[in-house]
Amino acid sequence: MDDVRRALYDLAADSMQGRRTGTEGGMRAAVYLSGRLRALGVEAAGDMGYYQVVPIEADSATGRLRLTTADALARLPAGRARQAYNVVARIPGTDPALANEAVIVGAHYDHLGIGRAENGDSIYNGADDDASGTVAVLEVARALRARPARRTVILFFATGEEVGMLGTRWYLQHPVVPIDQTVAGLFVEMIGRPDSLAGGPGRGWLTGYDRSTVGASLAAAGVPLVPDPRPAQNFFERSDNTPFARMGVPAHVISSFNLHGDYHHAGDEAERIDYPHVAALTQAAITAVRTLADGPRPQWNPGGRPAAPR
Repeated sequence: MDDVRRALYDLAADSMQGRRTGTEGGMRAAVYLSGRLRALGVEAAGDMGYYQVVPIEADSATGRLRLTTADALARLPAGRARQAYNVVARIPGTDPALANEAVIVGAHYDHLGIGRAENGDSIYNGADDDASGTVAVLEVARALRARPARRTVILFFATGEEVGMLGTRWYLQHPVVPIDQTVAGLFVEMIGRPDSLAGGPGRGWLTGYDRSTVGASLAAAGVPLVPDPRPAQNFFERSDNTPFARMGVPAHVISSFNLHGDYHHAGDEAERIDYPHVAALTQAAITAVRTLADGPRPQWNPGGRPAAPR
């Protein structure tokens, strides 16, 4: 638990400036994550070491970010050109028959940056959203590096979730393992505080629980997750799993977001995190990834797969 606490405080520190996509603070977070992965001895899988460069253009009138191409980025004026980074690593599978298949496990490390001051604080640190999920994926990397699974596991730290899932959309255009060989996706989003509707501390919920065989597989493995207790919030389509699911990959999110009032506010600070709860759900995520990476290939249940992108 000490490593989880330390990493979460590091990512949610004011020095990270809220980790906004395409900013100096976002780059600092990417450097931090790559350093942690290097220390763990996990294989880099980006196009520049651990970094997967995501070319982004800022609208000259609104500042809104959108994906572009590397060639187009080079032609843009300095004020409109942005470069952001996914952080990507790989743990090769041990089974010769399955190692060409992959499970992707991820979290978005970006947040909202610096904004309107609230009670004198203008840095939106995003401790729960989503430093909590990011540190869980670091611990998945540690566990799988020590004892790899049968399938290859891709560790994916996405940028740009808060501004249109830009990093995930770029990854899907440039995957480490082809999408038709990516058998499942598991993302960790906002596990920093317990949710009474999930059963309280140490328990979480899974978006789209019945959409695929993933929910039943994790239940059979004893992973302490229940179906999303707030389906009206449509969380299944609000995180980085969504673009993967629309491409046909059974992809879900582990969370315990309880609709707390610090969501997307400056009060989402590291000292408000329940660290024993994060540690318990981190262990749940490790078990879940092993279950998916060692077991039968997940399948969509009838009617569960969302519509493909246009």
